[in-house]
Formats: sequence, C-alpha cells, structure tokens
Amino acid sequence: MLSLPNLLTLSRIFAVPLLVALLWWPGWHLGYLVAFVLYCLMGITDYFDGYVARTRGTVSKLGIFLDPIADKIMVGAVIVMLCATRDIAGWHVIAAIVILVREIVVSGLREFLADLRVSMPVTRLAKWKTAFQMIALGALILAGGLPQYPFVKDVGVITLWAAAVLTLITGWDYLRSGLRHMD
Repeated sequence: MLSLPNLLTLSRIFAVPLLVALLWWPGWHLGYLVAFVLYCLMGITDYFDGYVARTRGTVSKLGIFLDPIADKIMVGAVIVMLCATRDIAGWHVIAAIVILVREIVVSGLREFLADLRVSMPVTRLAKWKTAFQMIALGALILAGGLPQYPFVKDVGVITLWAAAVLTLITGWDYLRSGLRHMD
C-alpha cells in the first residue's frame, strides 16, 4: 500500500501547507523562490510517481485515487494563494476561476461516471492544458521571487489565459461526453 509511488504522491499532499506558508507574504522574495523550487519538486514527483508505478508494476488503487487529488489540492492551493496575495489580480482572476471550476466539474463527472463503470480517459488536449497550467502557476510563483524581471509574470499571465481557454474546451468536451450517460 505505501509503495514508493504512493509515498511520492503523499509527499505532494503534505508539501502543500509548506507551499502555502512560503506564498503567504507577497513581499518575501526568498519565500517565493523557495516556493518555486518546492513547486518544481512537486511537479517532478507528479511525473515520477506514475512512471515508477507503471515501470515497476506497482500501480495501486490508492495511487489511482490519490494522484488526481494531490494534483487538484496543489493547483487549487496555489491559485487561491496567488489570488489572495494579488499575484493573480483583476481580470486574470477570471482565468483562475475557470480553471478551478473545471477541476471541480470534471472531478464530479468522473466520480459520477465511475459509478456507471464508464471511464473518461485524459485527452491529449487536456495534457496540454495541464502543461500550460503548471507553467503558468510556476511562472507566477517565480515572478513573486524575481520582481525585477517583469517578463516572468507576463509569461505566467499569458500561459494562465492559454490554460483557461484549453480548460473551457476540454471541460466542455468532457461534459458533453459525460452527458450522454445521464438520464
């Protein structure tokens, strides 16, 4: 049950409070830089937990359950913190809300469809959405640590909006597919 992949997944969940604490003070540039490193490490463990589980044949029900939850906890916490510290502000909050709402809707839809024994595989476009989302959040964290380089925040904002657009497209695709199984 507590295999290496599951421990990597759990480490992401347990790292979220530290990530939040590092982002708590918007003017603390060192905290943001450490948060960026931690965020990158969490992203790396996200890749390796699945890779190790597949290559070692240790894919488990616990891992299948925890991995998407760990991702959503991390993304949700970072988005909330970046909005709270106004690193995501103004109209850009709409992009953040779109991402959060889609995560909730798709999770609920997957849970509903699982009861019907209908799987909803991740699409290639959804993987691109995730990549843009991770780059956006990482760049926005890094921008808080490197305010002397405004282009870093620009990269974060542009990729946040790209992720939001892809979020709408993939969310609609998943919802449309899921609606076929509803009465």
